[in-house]
Amino acid sequence: MKKRIKQLLKIIGILLLAVISFILIQFYRFSIPKTDVAIFKEFKKNNVSVFIEKKEFKSFAYRVLSTQKVMDTTKPTIVFIHGSIGSALDFKKYMLDSVLRKKANLISYDRVGYGIYQTGEVQQSIAFEKEMLEDLTKNINPENVILVGYSYGGPIALASKKKYKKIVLLAPAIYSSAEKMPWLINFYKWKVTRWILPKTWQSASKEKLTHKKDLHKFEETWNDNPSTIICVQGDDDWVVPYENSLLLQKQFPQKNNNLVPLKNAGHGLVWTNFKDIKQILILQLN
Repeated sequence: MKKRIKQLLKIIGILLLAVISFILIQFYRFSIPKTDVAIFKEFKKNNVSVFIEKKEFKSFAYRVLSTQKVMDTTKPTIVFIHGSIGSALDFKKYMLDSVLRKKANLISYDRVGYGIYQTGEVQQSIAFEKEMLEDLTKNINPENVILVGYSYGGPIALASKKKYKKIVLLAPAIYSSAEKMPWLINFYKWKVTRWILPKTWQSASKEKLTHKKDLHKFEETWNDNPSTIICVQGDDDWVVPYENSLLLQKQFPQKNNNLVPLKNAGHGLVWTNFKDIKQILILQLN
């Protein structure tokens, strides 16, 4: 009997190890930033051209994707800002969309710490991110720019006090009082498990641990932003609570802040509610 129990436990242990190994492999595959070659292939199979440029800001290199080699100044420009974890490819579906490409210049970029350059060297600073965004867009008339900030990208967009055509916030993490700390952050906090995490996940963990304190420097001045804000959030978001959008609505004059709730949508609305968000963006282009 004891022998059979030992054999059973051994089999269960082997199966458990196999499952954990499979999850870790997929975890790493998902987290490793894609190469330029892989991105070109992704777009080519959809018959869409993509232009990739390496830029630098304060000695940090980062990657920029765009759907046009030369900016068409007669069209608005949409600049996508990803969250954490994230990358420029979070907005791939939008950049592949023929309607959006026809109506606007589209730009998406890897924030420092998340791309193929200096991976893991996240700066944990909304101020740094805001300055980098403004440097990226310095040659474009801001009144012809629509900023789209997703999750952590939301406060980056709001922190810029230039007057943009519009600012679209997608599930923005913008208030310290509504900031939630996920249990999984412990895998980064515990030194014995930190090594398991890919560098991009370590970047996200660093940002998450300092985000609440960093928001204190900005959240009282969100309503100083001169742009019209469209805030889109799902009512089933357990990562970034819906409370963020309600607080923003209270802080901003109603004429400058429009809340668009998405029923039954979670924090992954960028992917799950593509059609809804696409239509919202098209309305801002007109």
